[in-house]
Amino acid sequence: MSPDDTPALSPNPPESPETASESPRRTIRSFVVRAGRMGSGQVKALEELGPRFVLPFTPHQVLDTTTAFGRQAPVVLEIGFGMGHATAEIAKTRPDTDFLGVEVHPPGVGALLKRIDEGQLSNLRILQHDAVEVLEQMIAPASLAGVHVFFPDPWHKKKHHKRRLIQAPLVALLASRLAPGGVLHCATDWQPYAEQMLEVLSAEPLLANTAEGYAPRPDYRPITKFETRGIRLGHGVWDLVFRRLA
Repeated sequence: MSPDDTPALSPNPPESPETASESPRRTIRSFVVRAGRMGSGQVKALEELGPRFVLPFTPHQVLDTTTAFGRQAPVVLEIGFGMGHATAEIAKTRPDTDFLGVEVHPPGVGALLKRIDEGQLSNLRILQHDAVEVLEQMIAPASLAGVHVFFPDPWHKKKHHKRRLIQAPLVALLASRLAPGGVLHCATDWQPYAEQMLEVLSAEPLLANTAEGYAPRPDYRPITKFETRGIRLGHGVWDLVFRRLA
């Protein structure tokens, strides 16, 4: 199975008739472009550390993780790491695993680069590109030990639900990139989205739930400040941990 031999991804729904006529074949993306200010420390991190830790997007060229990390180790890919707090903490507590963070927003990339430098983390690399294209074109089938998707945008309004990241086409793609026994771990603090995640993940034939419904939070996933605040306000958090079948 080649890197391009993957389930087809459905196009995003058009936002207006004008959009539909201009780009009828626009493909799904794993992100929404948002403006964000970069602090001087983030800019400096991008300039000084980017060449070492930010990998280039190479279309239709499978990533050689042994070369990228300088060793052979299990690789976990994270989609949308935000400002990188959880990513850096997990990499610190699991030094025998390599982590590839995929994020498009420069402030988040700069922030994680700072954390890499402060923690002297050698097992973290970043790809600043759309995760769907990274998965389709740079990640070999059955090569990942795990995939993390923590607190993706819930798109609360019903008319926006089709923009949610965790949908059947992407889950099929993620499952195809996991090695047998590899784990797909999603988390959300929005119950309707958790319910949709559970439905979509349970319907993927290559995946099996590791729990009866939602899973206890694995020890390796740290509780973020945002999550702590939500819990204090009575909000729930739902973890879903599915394993790739042989």
